[in-house]
Formats: sequence, C-alpha cells, structure tokens
Amino acid sequence: MRKKQLEMRLQGLEQLASPIPALEQYATPAVVAADMIWEAYAAGDIAGKAVADLGCGNGILGIGAKLLDAAKVFGIDVDPMAIRVAEKNAASLSLDIDFREGDIRKAEGVFDTVLMNPPFGAQKRRADRPFVEKALELAPRAYSLHNAGTEDFLDKLARSLGARTVSLKKYKFEIPFAFEFHRKATEAISVVLLRYDR
Repeated sequence: MRKKQLEMRLQGLEQLASPIPALEQYATPAVVAADMIWEAYAAGDIAGKAVADLGCGNGILGIGAKLLDAAKVFGIDVDPMAIRVAEKNAASLSLDIDFREGDIRKAEGVFDTVLMNPPFGAQKRRADRPFVEKALELAPRAYSLHNAGTEDFLDKLARSLGARTVSLKKYKFEIPFAFEFHRKATEAISVVLLRYDR
C-alpha cells in the first residue's frame, strides 16, 4: 500500500459525532495520520510489530498501523462512544483490532510501538504527560503529536523517564469549529511529530 492509498482509506473513516471538549477530541486529519504512520512504517516500527494506540478516538492511528501489516493492534480510550466508532471503523475494513474502553494510565501489555495524538493541554495543563509516561512504559518507541513549542518540556520529561526525543516533522493542524467556545470556523495550529526512544 502506498502512502496516498493509506490516506484515502483513513479519510473514509467515521468521525466522532459528539466530541467531548474536556478530552480535546479533535480528529487527527487523515493526511497527518497517514504521514505519521508512514514515518513509523519506514523506520521498521509497524509491519510485523505489536502496536498500541493510546487515546485512540475513532481508531485512525491503530487502523492505519493494521493496514500497514502490524501484527497486532491495541487501542484504548476513556470515551465509550469513541470505542464504538473505532470498532465500527475497523469492522468496515475487516480489520481485527482490540479496542478497549478505559483510562490509558491503566493500560497493560508489551508492545513494540506506540502511536498517539494525546490532548495538547488546552483544557487541562500538561494533559499529554500521562500519555508520554504510559507510552514509554509500554514500548521502547513511540510516535506522538504535540503542540509545537512544548518540545523542551517533553524532552525533559522523556529524559527523566530514561528516553530521548527526536523531532521528526511539523504540521499545520486544521481544527474545525466544534465547541461553543470556538470563535472561528477553522483554526490552524502548529503541531510537531516527536519520536520517543527508550
């Protein structure tokens, strides 16, 4: 499968109908998700690997990993509706993925790679911290999207956990009007793709 084909498959996934503001449930754009997963795939971290998707939302990252031949994929999200949508999306592509409802801090298992688009901390300061901590507990390598400008904090956090960060790419993330506190139809924010190596 080529990266463009992957993007097209991900573009067709169902989104969350009623995203929860406190969870910062912004959809990962298919073009960004495909590029992120492709980076991990090109580095040998997807095909034949055990992959975890923390805060999986509609399942886009886990589904993308499975489409690129991940051996097994596990996705977890605290929102039961997100899990239902993720399961529906996986079923629509005949993919066998283990999606579970729950707090990511309670996730267990041994994985090769973690993929995640955690909350950026707009609603709750440092909301991404438990995601990074759990990712480095579960796997030796993780790929994660973060608000640009937080790299120094995240690098210090990673080093305190015995890991290092590599800044891979930057994207413009289009956030559509979704919640009552939004003032614009869409807003573009700068997002960085980090790789964590433990």
